[in-house]
Amino acid sequence: MKFYKMQGTGNDFVLIDVRQEGERVWPVLARQLCDRHFGVGSDGILLVKEPSRNASAAKYRMVMYNPDGSEAEMCGNGIRCFAKYLYDSGELEEPRVTVETGAGLLQIELEAEGSTARRAIVDMGVPVFQPDRVPVIAPGDEVIDLPLRVDGYELALTAVSMGNPHAVHFLNEEPRRFPLETIGPRVEHDARFPRRVNFEVARLAAPGLLDVRVWERGAGITLACGTGACAVFAAARRKGIVGESAILRLPGGELEMQLGTRGQILMSGPAEFVFAGDWYEH
Repeated sequence: MKFYKMQGTGNDFVLIDVRQEGERVWPVLARQLCDRHFGVGSDGILLVKEPSRNASAAKYRMVMYNPDGSEAEMCGNGIRCFAKYLYDSGELEEPRVTVETGAGLLQIELEAEGSTARRAIVDMGVPVFQPDRVPVIAPGDEVIDLPLRVDGYELALTAVSMGNPHAVHFLNEEPRRFPLETIGPRVEHDARFPRRVNFEVARLAAPGLLDVRVWERGAGITLACGTGACAVFAAARRKGIVGESAILRLPGGELEMQLGTRGQILMSGPAEFVFAGDWYEH
């Protein structure tokens, strides 16, 4: 089975074109492929499929599985890699594409040099704060600074959905000093989040610049998370920390955020091929 290793700001993926390779038992294969010792090693697998429900609106559908075999609704860094694969393969007549995801239809504009896409701008949609749509079990119309005590840490969580659930905590200290490896899984599996949750810690480093670390649901600590970065930007705007644009600095690199005319978030970042290979199934 042919696969492509790709990455966007250090968030790495194994991409498989199901149209050519056929269907498999993806939850099992995701656990095997993503293993960094016995597999290829990645933060998830991306599947290129035919559209299921929106064939008239999109020619392509992206499906993602996490390293634990669970299916993710969306992946912001992954969809840039997905679009780059389509463009560099010569499938796109123009440097733009609409892709069906578990979070709906998303539009991507590619920045290319000749036949090679280097970066992409993704319309990530309008962030959702209503508790039942995140989802999070909490009173009120929005969940801003929800108190949660974990291992002696007093957290104040802002819950937001970017097509998948996120909980954002703002720090006064540098995020690299925060014990994300122990607090992250506790927040992910907290009973207030019925579908589990991605957990981000962030700090305002300078005007318009946020430092961020992410614990991803089903994956653990990653170098970057596109939807997580958008959730941080949305939460920071809600709390008056940033304006209509910001740079988010993650361990794997920087992502640029801009507020769109509909209130949507436009995310810009790189996408790169790493290598191609053959997986021998066993």
